[in-house]
Amino acid sequence: MSTAEERDGVALTNLDQPIFEGAGASKRDLVDYLDAVRDRIIPVLRGRPLSVVRIMRGQDKFMQKNVPKYTPDWVRTVHMWAETSKRDVAYALCDDRRTLLWFANQRAVEYHPTLVRADDWAHTTHLVLDLDPPEGDDFGLVVRAAGLVRETLAAAGLAGAVKTSGAKGLHIFVPIVPTPMEDVAAATRAIAARAERTDPALATTAFIREDRHGKVFVDPTRVGGATVVCAYSPRLRPGCPVSYPLGWGDLDGVDPRDFTVHTAPGLLGDADPWAAQMPQPQEVPADLVAEGHTIPVPRVQAMHEGKRRAKARRQAEA
Repeated sequence: MSTAEERDGVALTNLDQPIFEGAGASKRDLVDYLDAVRDRIIPVLRGRPLSVVRIMRGQDKFMQKNVPKYTPDWVRTVHMWAETSKRDVAYALCDDRRTLLWFANQRAVEYHPTLVRADDWAHTTHLVLDLDPPEGDDFGLVVRAAGLVRETLAAAGLAGAVKTSGAKGLHIFVPIVPTPMEDVAAATRAIAARAERTDPALATTAFIREDRHGKVFVDPTRVGGATVVCAYSPRLRPGCPVSYPLGWGDLDGVDPRDFTVHTAPGLLGDADPWAAQMPQPQEVPADLVAEGHTIPVPRVQAMHEGKRRAKARRQAEA
């Protein structure tokens, strides 16, 4: 088997190498998979600033936001000032097959686009709930929580699509008309809080892990300029699973590990379930926004609570 070839003008190298230890897949498998699903993954990446998770031979994985200096000039980029790092970041825009193949050859395994478009940083296009299982990897609990969130959304007049995260949880995406970041963040907090109030034995919005007590974390923090792994993206996890779209009626009995770079193309056939199941963009209800603005931002609240607990421990030990 040749370890090098060219597709769409992109030189592909070292194709016989494992992607990473425990992947059960070679770099060729990664390239072949992304090329096979290109007509489905590129539409969810197009026009959105992209971060990728790469892994080089003998090194730890890392998330790449700023494109490297050797990036070809045909890779489209968009510049944004990053306040946290105090620098200008050049994000790639993966708008075509050539760029996707180039990323695959760079050993980019995971694809994390923003929830905003490059031409409109101020408005978010999707409301996202990230459902994480408790310790013990109980996916059945996550499925129950997804049903709870779906009912909560429906009561608010909203509908969404669901996919595996490619790890242990589920992502629920609600397409919305472009809405200011702050209002989408507030509405997301309100949906999570309503789900928690409906079934507090199942769902929690506790950002601090030790406060979750065996419940599913309904994470409302995938907002603003945050990224979320996209539908069809591989994950850098044993077996190389992918984030796979599911119908609401198909969640029971599903094992997220069934969907990998090896199995997903055959399961998909010619279909694009993510596009087919995604509702039309919806208006964010004003009552959700108003309620959400009364709920503290989870990360900020957790930071203050962490400081309070640390202070209490120091006083107890004094």
